[in-house]
Amino acid sequence: MYVVTGGAGFIGSNIVRGLAERGLGPIVVVDWLKDDERWRNIAKHELADIVLPENLLSFLELNTSSLKAVIHMGAISATTERDADLIIANNYQYPIDLWRWCAGNDVRLIYASSAATYGNGALGFDDDEAIDALAELQPLNAYGWSKHLFDRKVARMIEDGEPRPPQWVGLKFFNVYGPNEYHKGRMASVVSQIHPTAVKGETCLLFKSHHPDYEDGGQLRDFIWVGDCVDIVLWLLENRNVSGLFNCGTGKARSFSDLARAVYAALDKNADIKFIDTPEDIRDKYQYFTQARMDRLIESGYTKPMTSLEDGVSEYVQKYLNADDPYC
Repeated sequence: MYVVTGGAGFIGSNIVRGLAERGLGPIVVVDWLKDDERWRNIAKHELADIVLPENLLSFLELNTSSLKAVIHMGAISATTERDADLIIANNYQYPIDLWRWCAGNDVRLIYASSAATYGNGALGFDDDEAIDALAELQPLNAYGWSKHLFDRKVARMIEDGEPRPPQWVGLKFFNVYGPNEYHKGRMASVVSQIHPTAVKGETCLLFKSHHPDYEDGGQLRDFIWVGDCVDIVLWLLENRNVSGLFNCGTGKARSFSDLARAVYAALDKNADIKFIDTPEDIRDKYQYFTQARMDRLIESGYTKPMTSLEDGVSEYVQKYLNADDPYC
């Protein structure tokens, strides 16, 4: 049995799909469905159960003997969330409880960290899991800090010789895009936000640069196709000897203008871009450059090439965003 927390969310539901397509299971989704359309993210796959997050530990206790791995993607991921107590409860205390349960019951654990832990990127994007290296990082928002706090807790537990899961992996996800992110609203990828405008041949809006070293639309991100993230998770499940904290990106930064042009190109339209001021509530904490160093994952044995920006955007647009049913 594979348990996927946040399994009705964006990355989590794609992992559910990946498991299902490879005939791996049974699959249990842990999530709140609430009153949005997230149920559609998992509607196409056979599930053994759907469990509320507050009931997860009791569920695990009842099913310990059949568990193969816990894939923990659940979190409050909005960088604009202001309730720090809520963030800490969900993004720090909850995964500590899950870590300790997995360690005590010999169950493998893969969990989501974030590139937001790197802050403004001034110290680079090296996924060094050493305590001293992690201590140098300065996240820019409560979400990134909560993820960083857990990464540091893991490093300290490992250093102190506390019990650990038989395989443990933290993945620092960079800018992921792909199907099943439609419930995320303002936090959805720029691809999905541009598409409705581009499909009508109208002008799309990108943020101006408020940094002298970057032109408008020249802000750089490591955009990664969600299918590549799923492939990494499935490879880790096949390679139980690999543990550690790893970046999950392509290793190649591209501009928002490149991304927008790729959306228009996928629609066979000429790009039409206008630049607007970055909202003041995020302007002072805005990242202008992210690029994952992928050396450690590659050195661990992962060799599959990453999907190019143009190919990933084209697949997303043509297979999902243009479809009557955009869910996977």
